[in-house]
Amino acid sequence: MQPFGGTKLVCGYYLPDFLDRHCRLSVTLKISNFYMKITEHIQKAERTLVSFEVLPPLKGKTITTLYDHLDPLMEFSPSWINVTYHRSETMFKKKVDGTFEKIEVRKRPGTVGICAAIMNHYRVDAVPHIICGGFTKRETEDALIDLDFLGIDNVLVLRGDAPKNETAFEPEKNGNHYAIDLLQQVTNMNHGIYLDEDIKSGGKTNFCSGVAGYPEKHFEAPNLEIDLQKLKQKVDAGAEYIMTQMFFDNQKFFDFAKACKEIGINVPIIPGLKPITNKKQLSVLPRIFHVDIPTDLSNAIMKCKTDQECEQVGTEWLVQQSKELKNAGVPVLHYYTLGKPKVIWNVVKQVM
Repeated sequence: MQPFGGTKLVCGYYLPDFLDRHCRLSVTLKISNFYMKITEHIQKAERTLVSFEVLPPLKGKTITTLYDHLDPLMEFSPSWINVTYHRSETMFKKKVDGTFEKIEVRKRPGTVGICAAIMNHYRVDAVPHIICGGFTKRETEDALIDLDFLGIDNVLVLRGDAPKNETAFEPEKNGNHYAIDLLQQVTNMNHGIYLDEDIKSGGKTNFCSGVAGYPEKHFEAPNLEIDLQKLKQKVDAGAEYIMTQMFFDNQKFFDFAKACKEIGINVPIIPGLKPITNKKQLSVLPRIFHVDIPTDLSNAIMKCKTDQECEQVGTEWLVQQSKELKNAGVPVLHYYTLGKPKVIWNVVKQVM
């Protein structure tokens, strides 16, 4: 039923007449761009888009924690929000009798619920990360069914990292070993193929799957050429876009994108961007993410006397990175916010 007062029906929503034309147009665009595949967002874009990536709140925190993080960034009308996933960790808890009990702990639960909450709260698409580690194929299938029921049709397919207390990745028993195996499971469900062989002509899902790309190669790959061949296999298996690991030298991204094109990878490649905000990251980021820090950037950070100065240097570097990538025509600037929404806000404000 139409509410009382002057209103106009727009995209299935009654918008008050007191909204001026510009505001009504913004709301119309926001509604019409909701529930789209990542590839559709890119195809319909008339300029470089922006998207953000967030961590789920720690167990014990509420969804308000995440809203407080995202609220300022929504000023920039991101096309989607990525939600990372961290596998459970193994811990040994001391019992009363002095022995230790091995337990699995999920410090950041609720990815599916968080994605649904983001989409409902902000009317913006959410992209959950789905990983191999810690899940059987059946658990993965059930999670994908939940996402499908919720209308969450975009996923980023990743193998995932090894647990913190282990040196090498080991798949779960009856789980997917590699990202391409997980991707094939998603693709099968898009064709109505489920794990249970007695399901004939199953309902087809509509997932748009992205995969990770590494401009400086994945640390486990013997060389970049083989890493690119593996990436090409994932694209041939159904990946529709590539999201890159963070990098701090744009030339490495440009070289990576060129190399991808030369071997027949023609899906959108989205650069992943992150600021450096303290000196500790000069050693932490290369060790954990296997990325290089340009000499000019590391020298500038080392000269800083406070974290505030480091943050300023990192912000200015990311602004220049972003402007160069935007001028080069990248489809999207994807920012890993991860606890630094104010820094990302300052960057995007200058770039977009």
